[in-house]
Formats: sequence, structure tokens, C-alpha cells
Amino acid sequence: MLVGAGVLGLRAIGVLESLELSAYDWYIRLRPFDPGPDSRILLVTVTERDIHAQGGWPLSDAVLAQTLDRLASYKPRAFGLDIYRDVPVPPRSDKLARTLTNPRLVVVTKFGEGSSEGVPPPAVLVGTEQVGFNDIVVDPGGTVRRGLLFLDDGVRFVYSFALRLALLYLRPEGVTPQPDPADPRLFRLGRTTIRPLEPNDGPYVGADARGYQFLLDFKGGTGSFRSVPLTALLSGTIDPEAVRDKIVLIGVTAESVKDHFYTPYSRGLEADQHIPGVAIHAQIVSQLIRMALGEARPIATAREWQEAVWILLWGAMGGLVGFRVRSPWRFSLAGAGGLGALAGVDFGGFLGGWWLPLVPPAMAWLISAAVVTAYMSYQEMAQRAVLMKLFSRHVSKEVAETIWHQRDQFLDGGRPRSQRLITTVLFTDLTGFTTVSEKFTPEQLMEWLNEYMDAMAQEVSRHGGVIRQYAGDSIVVIFGVPVARQSHEEISQDAVNAVNCALAMEAALLELNRRWRAADKPVTGMRVGIFTGPVVAGTLGSAERSEYVTVGDTMNTASRLESFDKELFPPDPETKPCRILIGEPTLGYLGEQFETEWVGNVGLKGKEQKVAVYRVLGRIGARSEALSQGESR
Repeated sequence: MLVGAGVLGLRAIGVLESLELSAYDWYIRLRPFDPGPDSRILLVTVTERDIHAQGGWPLSDAVLAQTLDRLASYKPRAFGLDIYRDVPVPPRSDKLARTLTNPRLVVVTKFGEGSSEGVPPPAVLVGTEQVGFNDIVVDPGGTVRRGLLFLDDGVRFVYSFALRLALLYLRPEGVTPQPDPADPRLFRLGRTTIRPLEPNDGPYVGADARGYQFLLDFKGGTGSFRSVPLTALLSGTIDPEAVRDKIVLIGVTAESVKDHFYTPYSRGLEADQHIPGVAIHAQIVSQLIRMALGEARPIATAREWQEAVWILLWGAMGGLVGFRVRSPWRFSLAGAGGLGALAGVDFGGFLGGWWLPLVPPAMAWLISAAVVTAYMSYQEMAQRAVLMKLFSRHVSKEVAETIWHQRDQFLDGGRPRSQRLITTVLFTDLTGFTTVSEKFTPEQLMEWLNEYMDAMAQEVSRHGGVIRQYAGDSIVVIFGVPVARQSHEEISQDAVNAVNCALAMEAALLELNRRWRAADKPVTGMRVGIFTGPVVAGTLGSAERSEYVTVGDTMNTASRLESFDKELFPPDPETKPCRILIGEPTLGYLGEQFETEWVGNVGLKGKEQKVAVYRVLGRIGARSEALSQGESR
């Protein structure tokens, strides 16, 4: 909670604002299935070539009048001139004045405040509804992320250029601006209420939120709006249908005029990272129309207290990870997984129209996890009993004690060093698992399989084995790791433990089958392969994620014994549900404790030399007792 409070403090003084705005830009760029530029909008652009063709800048009133007349003849639903014309530029200024009175036309003014006096509209349109300001809100760093609807300085109340154009386009659709029924202070356009951005909404800290601002979604993507150069329009080479019933914006894209802005799509050191101001206005127009027609919704932000709870929650969860996870690679996975989950939730919310904090909760998650982990690690280093408890979750208490006493020889840089061991390997696999799977739903199958695995794991633990792997319905068990066996007696004990474990598994499976049969569930059998021999044990993987493994021909041979001739001695779920095959090296370590029968010298898959294989029938004393009880019955 202290970490979360610290992060909130950093956020409150604006330290994280630029990082959060960058995250917003990434969300914009990563958004899938972007519809592309709005086909209802057309740009008429004044390029460097157009300026050269018209003899320089600014364009004369005669050229503007000709341009507007030509567009008007093509019958756009609305068209706007994003070029200041507060001072006449002869010739034909009178002609331009008459042309500007077209009711479908909107021209720009610059609102201006403070030291800026602004730029007035053409005199003939002063006081009319054909004027809109073209001021653009720029965030620190020079990026445009917000649009403006209105500006008010206490004397003047002015509509934006983009809003004027959108309203002209929407009028035939029956859409007009209205106050929100629930809160008349809010602006409603068609089906959508647009809430004004407040100074501290989202990541902003004390932002200049004057006027009526909203967040831009830039649904037009990285592509430009469809555009035609001024010269092509004046020469009559464009199709009138490209203009009819559209919104047309006339603006300057020439580099010499310096009317360019950065957007969330501007990144890196690539060229052409900015777009002209007329394209910004087109983005705003497009978003307003989409919101009015119900095709999009405004990007919303949570309340400040909700964002604080969100950040503190992630800090608390990070602390929980630090409290529970001790392994460095698991901590790395948990940290990365938490960040991925946070990013996924935030991105999903963004696609749904919500801008949730990303950077502050990510910091709270990582820092609190690291702080708690450091504290807990210190505690564990100081308390040997806690470390021993952690070891005992995976191996027996005796093995844990041995590891502790031999840690200098056993560990290398905090990881088990590779070593050659003589081990006994046990492989198990169920019979008819595919048939069983077909009778269950996925949930029922997992419940059935977990019941089986739990019973088998208990027997493995009781007999001193280490489960190396669960693979579907298979189990791989190693006897003789991780501490090296030093004598023939110790290796023999591992072999005996492995066979005893297999017989105990058989007894446990017989009991499971009895319960399953009573519950009208499928019963099953099991094949077991056991082989004794050398393996190499150690860690395998990267520094971030590694695993303790055993490799060698002994592993392969045990696996092949399990899968050898599946029709030979098929397990009977009712009486003897387990077939146990062992190799000759294992038999040599068993002594006279078990009754076995020779199967033969067989060729196992993948092995050139034949292997002498034996079947384990049971422990000698136990089998004799069972036979005598059967005869008496």
C-alpha cells in the first residue's frame, strides 16, 4: 500500500504523464481492424506544386472564388475553407465575397487569447453561423490527442470549424445539437452525449481543459483521407461524384506553409511523422459524425478515486506475488504475466471505449512485488527452517536435509550442477485412455484424471520417488535424484523402491476402479516400465526459465518398456490392473524380494541391441499369501 501511495504521489505531480500519454499512443497504433479513412470526407489540398502553379502564396481571391464555385457546382453536403482570409488578396475580392455566402460553406477564424489577437473571419461572414475556429489543442511534446467543440472567453462563444461542418452534414439526417436529458450542461449529438474533458482526467495533471474538449480516437488509421490537389479540381479532371453529398475540406499541405502536427501515429525517426492541420480537422469531423450516428462512442476515463483504487489494487497483487513466489524464474514469469494481464485488460477496455491507467499500476505491481520479494528473501535466508520447508514441498524431508548439508557441492551459482547418476526410472501410462476420454466432458475428464494422479503421486512420495513429469495420462518418476547414490546398496534400494511403488500403484488403481465402478464411471488399467542405469541430471533451459531434468538412454529404455507390445499381458481392471515390465539391470538389483517371469530378449523401438525383459508378478511373500487365501476360499 505504501508503494501504491508513492506511485499515486508521483502521478499527482505529473511525473508519469508523458509515459501514460505514450501508452495511449500505443493503444491507438495497436488497435486492430481499423476501418481506415472515412469515405464521407474529401480533402482538397494545396501542395507546393499548386502554390508554384498559382504564382505563390497566399492564393488570390480569384483562385479561391473559382475553387469554391467549382466545388459548389458538384453539390457537396458541406464544404469548409481552412485558409484564413481576413485581408483581401486581389483580384476579384468582390467575387469571393459573394461566393463565401453559400450556406453550405464554413470558413475559419482563429480564436486567439492572451498575447494572441487571433485572426478574424472574412468581413462578409462576421456574426454568421458559417464561421468556426480552427484552433488545435496540442499536448506537451507537440502531439494532438484532443479535439475542441466550443470556446468561450466570457464575451464570445464560438463553434469549432469541425463541429460546424459536422452539423451541416448531419442536418439532412435529422441530427441537431441538444442538451443531455440527464444533465443539460452536457452536449448531446444524435445518440451520443459527449462529456467534456476535465483537467485531471486520465493521465492529465492540471491540463488546460478550457472550452469543451474530448479525446480523439483517430479511427482513420495511418492512411490519409482521400484527397485531390487544387490544380486537379480547377482543371475539372475529378469526377463530380467524388464530391457529391460529401464533406470537403480545403486546406494547405505544402511544407512551406508550416501547418503540420504530430499525432499518436507519429513515432520513431521515420520521415513524414506529421500530418497537415486540415487532416486533423477531418479526423474531428469524422469522429463527430460517427458518434452522432451511433457508429462510435467517446473515449471515457474513470473517476479519480476509481483510478486510485485500480492502482492500489495492482500494488496489493504485486505484493502478494512477492509474498508467495520465491523462485527467480517463477517471479519473472509472474511479473511478466501480471504485466501482460494488465496490458490486456487495459487494451480490452480501450477497445471498449475506456482509457484506464497502465503505467502507474504497472509500476505499483513491479515495485511492490520486488520490495516484498526482497524482504521475504531476507527472512528466508535468516530462517533455515523456512528454506527447509520450501524444499520439503518437492522432495522428502530426508532429501531436503541432505541438500541443505551438501549445498556447496550440489549447487552451482544457485542452480543444481550437472552430474552423472545411477537412477531407476519408472514410466506409467493408462490403457484405453482415448476411449475413456470419449465418455466424459472435459470437466469430468479432468476430475477423473486428477483423482488418479493424486492417488499415484501419494504412492510415489511414500516410496521416495521424484515425479519428473506429468504428460497427459502418463507419469515419469525418478528414483535416485537429486542426491547422487554412492554405493551398490543405495542403488539397489532405489530399484526396490521403484518396483514396490509400481505394485503400490497397482493396489491404489484397483481401489480406484472399485470406486469408479460403483459410481458408474469408466475403469482403466496401467502399463509400467522400469529400468536402472546411468543418466545425466541438471538444469535445462534459459536463464529466465529453466527446469531440472534427467536425460540419457535409461530414460528412453524405461519408456520403451512401458509401451512394448501393448497387447502382451494386457492389464485387467477387475483383478490385475497393472502390467509391470523391468529390464535385466533392474532385476540384478532386486535380490530375491519379487517374483518375476522372463519375457524374452526383445528389440525395443529405437534401440539396436536387444534388451532382456522381465515381468513383475508381485512380492514373493505377498503373492504366496494371496494364493493361499484364494485356495482356502
